[in-house]
Amino acid sequence: MRWTCFFLLLACPGVCLAADGSDAGIPPTSGDPALATLDALWRDRGDPVKAEEGIQLGQAAVAAKPDDVDRMYRLARATLWVGDGEENNDRKQKLGRDVWDLGDRMAKARPAWVGGHYYAAAGIGIYSQAVGILKALGEGLESKFNQRLDRAIELDQRFQNEMPLIAKGRYYFELPWPKRNLGKSATWYRKALALNPNNLRATAWLAETLWRDGDVAGAKAQLAKVAEGHDPDPAEDARVKSIAKKIAAQMEKEGAR
Repeated sequence: MRWTCFFLLLACPGVCLAADGSDAGIPPTSGDPALATLDALWRDRGDPVKAEEGIQLGQAAVAAKPDDVDRMYRLARATLWVGDGEENNDRKQKLGRDVWDLGDRMAKARPAWVGGHYYAAAGIGIYSQAVGILKALGEGLESKFNQRLDRAIELDQRFQNEMPLIAKGRYYFELPWPKRNLGKSATWYRKALALNPNNLRATAWLAETLWRDGDVAGAKAQLAKVAEGHDPDPAEDARVKSIAKKIAAQMEKEGAR
C-alpha cells in the first residue's frame, strides 16, 4: 500500500496522503506530501526495514524531481544513516559516494545553506571509512572533506545537533599517525558540548578520544553520562548508546583501568 500510494503522490501531490492512516496529522513540508512520507520513515528508522525503505522511497522521489533539494536532503539523510551503521565495506562505499554526490548537488543548488556542504563532507567520511583512511588520503580526499566541512561549520555549527563540529572531532580521531591529533579531536567535541551539553554522540566519541589519549577516568565519566542521558530521538539514542557500549567493551578488553 505504501509504495502504490507513494508513486501516486509523486505524480499527483495531495493524492493518497495518509491513506493507510500512518501519516495522518503530519503536515507536508513545502507543500510536497512526498516529504511527509519520507519524514515518517525517518522517525521510524530505528527499524532497519524502515531505514532501507527510506532510501528506496527517497530515490524514487528524487528520480521524479531530480532538482528538488528538499527531496535530495531526505534521501541524503536516510542514506547517511544506513551508511553510518553499514558493516559491509562495499555497500558502505557506495552509500558514502551517494551521500557525497547528493551533498554536492544540494550545495550547488543552495550554496548558502549548510545542508549540502555538511552532507557532502559526511559522505566523503563514510566513503573514506569504507575504502580505508590511507587509501582515501592517497586519493586526495582530505582536502575535499575539509573544504566542505569547514564551509558547513562557517554556515551553521548547530546543524543537526552540532554534527559539523562533531564530524570535525571525528576527523582528527580517525586520521592515522602522524596526522592524528587527539587533543584537537577533544577540542571539537567540547565545542559541540558547549553548545549542547546533552549531545550524546559528542559525549560518546569524546570518551573514546580521551581513552586513546590516556585519560581512562575521563573516558569512563563520559560513558556514564551517555548511559544516564537521553536523546529525544529514539533511533539516535539507541545508536549512540550502542556505540558507547562498544567503546566500553573495547576498553575492558584492552585492560583500561
